[in-house]
Amino acid sequence: MATRRAFLAGSTAVFSATLLPPSPEAHAESGSQLMREPEFIGVPLADVLLLGGTVAPGPSGKQALWNASTGKPARLNAVDPTTGDLLVSAPLTGGDGAWSVTAAPSGVYAGTYGNAHLYRWTPGSGDVAEDLGLPVAGQTFIWSLAADSEGRVWGGTFPGGRVFRFDPATRSFTDFGQAVPGQTYVRSIACSGGKVYTGSYAAAHIAELDPATGVFTELPTPPGLGSITGKQVYDLNAYDNRLYARIGSDAPSPLFVFDLATRTWSDPIPDAHGLSVSPPDENGGVYFVQRGELRRYDPATGQITGTGLILDGKVQNVRALGWAELGLPDYPGRSVVGTLWRGDMFRYNPTTGAHAVLGTKIRREPIDIQAIAAGGRRTLYVGGFLNGGLSSLNTSTGAVSFHRFGQIEAILRDSEGTVWIGQYPDARLFRYRPDQEWNSPEYSPGGPPGTPANPEVVLTLKPQLQARARALAEVDGKIAVGTVPEGNRLGGGLALYDKDTGEWTFVRHVVQDMSVVALAADDGVVYGGASIFGGLSTTPTTRKTGAAFAWDVERGEKLWELELVEGIGAVSAIEVFGGVVWALSGHTLFAIDPESAQVLRRLKLGTRSNDGAIAVSRQKLYVSVDGALIFRIDPLFPDRDPRLLVNFPHRRLAAHEGWLYFSRGPELYKVDVRR
Repeated sequence: MATRRAFLAGSTAVFSATLLPPSPEAHAESGSQLMREPEFIGVPLADVLLLGGTVAPGPSGKQALWNASTGKPARLNAVDPTTGDLLVSAPLTGGDGAWSVTAAPSGVYAGTYGNAHLYRWTPGSGDVAEDLGLPVAGQTFIWSLAADSEGRVWGGTFPGGRVFRFDPATRSFTDFGQAVPGQTYVRSIACSGGKVYTGSYAAAHIAELDPATGVFTELPTPPGLGSITGKQVYDLNAYDNRLYARIGSDAPSPLFVFDLATRTWSDPIPDAHGLSVSPPDENGGVYFVQRGELRRYDPATGQITGTGLILDGKVQNVRALGWAELGLPDYPGRSVVGTLWRGDMFRYNPTTGAHAVLGTKIRREPIDIQAIAAGGRRTLYVGGFLNGGLSSLNTSTGAVSFHRFGQIEAILRDSEGTVWIGQYPDARLFRYRPDQEWNSPEYSPGGPPGTPANPEVVLTLKPQLQARARALAEVDGKIAVGTVPEGNRLGGGLALYDKDTGEWTFVRHVVQDMSVVALAADDGVVYGGASIFGGLSTTPTTRKTGAAFAWDVERGEKLWELELVEGIGAVSAIEVFGGVVWALSGHTLFAIDPESAQVLRRLKLGTRSNDGAIAVSRQKLYVSVDGALIFRIDPLFPDRDPRLLVNFPHRRLAAHEGWLYFSRGPELYKVDVRR
């Protein structure tokens, strides 16, 4: 420690890999006889996640609840709003999910992400959705769809921010180009009076397209919105010559109404949830969710009336929203019907006031694994992407205990057996005590009334403009949290949360204009890996090379910062072992002196620049590169070449009790490294 303190007495050191003296390089041995065959464990996470939706006729011609559910492949589902029965479950082969679903006389349409294809279900096609193809070359995401009065389908894309039209009569696509210069997301779209309206992200522009001329005209910014930077026009609906625009984020945000005749905006309606506003009732009123309740808004008077239908939990956004005749005694005539993100449906009758939230029979789908961490004896924790969820796996029996939860970025079991969870969005840190009853009021309540929240949120870094709690480490009674910023920003940071007092500190730009994506700790110092990328891929980077860094917890200052591989944008993994900091950038592993920040050894393990991982087990390092290769490094014998153990496509990696665990999509595998 004295040596380190002496080093601390100097100023912060910043190094560039290009300025370092050459260090020994080693190249991995291939064709090793130590190769291991991965053993399939199972799929530890599965749940329902509905994204885009609409209300439209189903197979019988009666109104159905249509939604896209995530999965591999995603599915277009139709549910009976009276019974909750599944009427259609059509695979969208090639797509991972679909935020965009709309209906036209020619069928029900879904636009996917991953492959950005347009699909169509038509009456009589059963559980089959026709793949109509890629509307615009080079796009990976169809964010939004809407149908015009002539039955043509309009869509908005990413990363080009383009608008396209599909004409069912000719089965042809037309590309109308980028809606707003420089805006790469068309997040929302609506049609009215022969015009098409688009909402963008990462700055909240609304544009009006005249299809006859192909000209986009930007609408004025709604009064009271303030800066449009970092905000998105999340939802757009158009009814009765009015445009309904919810601007902000996926969290409750202001809803603005634009009168297309007078070209004026209303005052903002606060705290509106997405993702939709219902078509109007007979008197012109529309329904949406505000502050957790389904409410009616009269655009002529501005009056808002509650219905008594309350939605619980953190996410109260509706997926499909419309009208249907249910044929039930308490629901005469038309009722408002809709779906929620986890597959439940709701209904409300304006005549009787009857309302209910009910389950449906939409199938659960496997969830891609986002995080893996060692737990206690024979326990592994697995966290999910997008759909989220936390599972604890008994590594001896394979038994899984699944809990519904949000998207998990990182998991850490500390020295006392407490499990810490880093979450997206809002960069939240949760404390989970496995020996106590699970109770997540936001996602999956458990226990009798009054049961304490477990996991409990202890830190929220959204006010610090952070979105992802991407990496965790334990250091001197504190939990270190590495973050990625929200929106169109650069500059993640490092938080330190005191487990005993609840006090915390946060330093943004701990590495200037970089996100903190990997953490390790030793002897009062946090070591991190940083990425040049920000909250969105649209954010222009200011730096070219990812960096490793060291942060002294007691003094609250950075000791050093070291760029590693020129042109590689991230140091994706970092560990401390044998008194050495091991950092991975692309396919190159570095051994770094923790005090001088000098590179002691450089190992080129693969050929590609993918992000990788490092795990420690039984005095050896296991390093994942190229999205498939896992090498064993023996730090005790530095002259021994790395040995290739696994050649198998995977993403996340963890070591526990002599085994390596890794994921491939939603699947979990293991290999024995005890020998």
